[in-house]
Amino acid sequence: MTAEFECARAECRAAATHHIVWRNPRIHGPERRKIWLACDDHVRFLSEYLRARDFPVEVNEGLPE
Repeated sequence: MTAEFECARAECRAAATHHIVWRNPRIHGPERRKIWLACDDHVRFLSEYLRARDFPVEVNEGLPE
């Protein structure tokens, strides 16, 4: 059985517990933001992956409204 909202990490099927809001400033303005869902085990990996590319990142607990 899979979770209704799954983690965005490749091959992870765990339930998402956080959402990561980010954007690529080289191609999108501040109004364009993307959201990745993450489980407890992968929220740090995914947010650090984005920060390593100098993308603005905001990590929030729970799912987006």
